[in-house]
Amino acid sequence: MPTKSPTNVFQGLNFDNQFTHNLPGDQELRNFRRQVAGACYSRVNPTPVAGPHLIAHSKEVCELLDLESSAASSSEFAEVFGGSRVLSGMDPFAMCYGGHQFGNWAGQLGDGRAINLGEVVNTRGERWMLQLKGAGPTPYSRTADGLAVMRSSVREFLCSEAMYHLGVPTTRALSLVGTGELVERDMFYDGNPRREPGAVVCRVAPSFTRFGNFQIFNARGDVETLRKLVTHTLRIDFPHLANATGEPSDETICNWFTEVSRLTAEMIVHWMRVGFVHGVMNTDNMSILGLTIDYGPYGWVEDYDPYWTPNTTDASGRRYRFGQQAEVARWNLWQLANAIAPLVKDHEPLQTALNQFPDDYENLWQAMMAKKLGLVDFRGPADRELIDELLSVLQLVETDMTIFFRQLANIKLQNPSDHCLAGAYYSSEPLPEEAHARTSNWFRSYISRLSEDRLSDDERLARMNRVNPKFVLRNYLAQLAIDKVEGGDASLIHELLDTLRQPYAEQSGREELAAKRPDWARSRAGCSMLSCSS
Repeated sequence: MPTKSPTNVFQGLNFDNQFTHNLPGDQELRNFRRQVAGACYSRVNPTPVAGPHLIAHSKEVCELLDLESSAASSSEFAEVFGGSRVLSGMDPFAMCYGGHQFGNWAGQLGDGRAINLGEVVNTRGERWMLQLKGAGPTPYSRTADGLAVMRSSVREFLCSEAMYHLGVPTTRALSLVGTGELVERDMFYDGNPRREPGAVVCRVAPSFTRFGNFQIFNARGDVETLRKLVTHTLRIDFPHLANATGEPSDETICNWFTEVSRLTAEMIVHWMRVGFVHGVMNTDNMSILGLTIDYGPYGWVEDYDPYWTPNTTDASGRRYRFGQQAEVARWNLWQLANAIAPLVKDHEPLQTALNQFPDDYENLWQAMMAKKLGLVDFRGPADRELIDELLSVLQLVETDMTIFFRQLANIKLQNPSDHCLAGAYYSSEPLPEEAHARTSNWFRSYISRLSEDRLSDDERLARMNRVNPKFVLRNYLAQLAIDKVEGGDASLIHELLDTLRQPYAEQSGREELAAKRPDWARSRAGCSMLSCSS
């Protein structure tokens, strides 16, 4: 068992563990795989590791927690956030939840390789849950070992922070700690496992509660625990909706579901804006705060393709493809509505919120696309036709989405030319005749539309560059960083972390980090599609 030892390094951490204080816990304290009934969590300690050592940390997340960034250089920091030491005030636990995976009910899932250390309240009154991912088995690990390998941990650490700086609602990452141990994984599920370096990520969020937390109690007919969880969630995570005392009213619960629907729509619109594909939108991976959660086989759309998914497990069905993320989000919200339905007498407000989701999403998406195109606002059917034609044109030849929108901002209305877009195409050959004709026609329509807004070129450029990133965490860049750190060199992780702090800025000397995916990365493992293996 990890030792408990207070240290001045962590004196800024003020623990206030409301989740374990307010909600029913598992009465079985032994850590073995099992079905857990009537409990929202099971207490479990992280598993100590042989050689915890810090690879990288986020100074911004340190500030959120009132930790000095210099604390990360201490050996205690690596021990605590590598799982080898539990501080006084921490109350480690794993959550119990269920979920639909690829559209099928999977029953109890739970935190199989995540252990929540506790909740910190900072000096600004903000609540942050600290969670270790890859710190050992829990009662919910099923047949797995609860550990994580370096490659998946690097991807989660970097992407959590990259998404935050892109302005996408997301969980955060405090640290990436190597364990000094090897973990066996079958990356391709082909019967050829290998031993890989292990690592632990400390994830940070106001809450890690998911749709699946509510689903499991509905599925078991445990309305009492379901009501306790909803009451706690409203008081802690949605205090502006909750009563100070007593159970929430039917109206409050329905208003809460409506807000969760809105937050979810906003999150998906941000994904679409930057070209992000989650890859595993199971209901147990959907945050009730509308945060991007659980970075598994994710990816950025490089050559624009609404049918692309980064998940090899989803390669045939493409359920979680880029262009279907909004539809999947609504389906997941439907499952959440079903889960909380026993708590309200009138289900009509829940159905109203579900019915409203497509319109809410569409309005947000239209406004977002207008901003990507540098339009002052979205003006109805004509603008929708302009956008739809662009999205069709982008698919005629391989076109890098990130680079295309970034270069589109450079157009000069007094001397417009679509030659500036050539750098977004993956082929250096001239466009095929049909693609050239449709692109040129769209470009002329676009220039005509821009002229209506009467923005200066500089003003439009500034507007577009605030929403169209220059730098995103392309999978091949993450893979290069993984290759280096597995060889003992974390320099590219640090360079990417620093670059992605300013994804909308032109950063001299780092142009190669904004380049198109190279040809060698098309088929290399980890550079395009990823498996669920970690």
